[in-house]
Amino acid sequence: MPNFLPTTTILVPQGAEYKAVCRGLSGITGSIPTIVAIPVGMKPLLKYLQQGQFLAPSRVLIMGICGSLSDRYTVGDIVLYEDCVYQGKRLECDRTFTAQLHSAISEKASLVKSMTSDRVISSAAEKRYLGETLAADVVDMEAFTALEFFNADGVAVAMLRVVSDDCQHNIPDLTPAINSDGSLNPLPLAMAMLRQPLAAIRLIRGSLTALKVLQEVTNRLFSSNQ
Repeated sequence: MPNFLPTTTILVPQGAEYKAVCRGLSGITGSIPTIVAIPVGMKPLLKYLQQGQFLAPSRVLIMGICGSLSDRYTVGDIVLYEDCVYQGKRLECDRTFTAQLHSAISEKASLVKSMTSDRVISSAAEKRYLGETLAADVVDMEAFTALEFFNADGVAVAMLRVVSDDCQHNIPDLTPAINSDGSLNPLPLAMAMLRQPLAAIRLIRGSLTALKVLQEVTNRLFSSNQ
């Protein structure tokens, strides 16, 4: 295990992503980092971070899944963020921390530019448009908020995610299924899936693939055999 990792706090969106990272850490001997489940979405995450429910770490690694905005990245690809943009403002991830992670898994991870959205980007056409106009490769719903919060406190932040949906296909609009506290509401989630069954099947398959890769890269990164 790279010696900078045991002192790192890992933040992962609650639910399936958090469980995948926990599975990846299970069975690892020796010191492992603190792992924290965070709410999905910008506003719920900011509220959670402002409540200060865990001690401010010196390093934070955000892990999870993301959507692709570029033909270059498809389902199952591992990406490390260089920076993140939201409403015209761009924040950089910690270069040293990111370089250390890239060195540890360089044959598997691509360095990318990201954007954060306050809603699910479900249309393939919108994904490609955003990718082109913002010069972004991937999208998620937490990165910019985390960067802005931790950068203000001088905390080094890196972001490692796995692509769960490409920019060639629509996915169901899951925005109405996200509660104000960042949890998922099962009934609106099921309704969104039923409205677009083919897109739902594609999203489920992509998510399962991405979660498996997320578990594997977590295990590889924190394995004592490294």
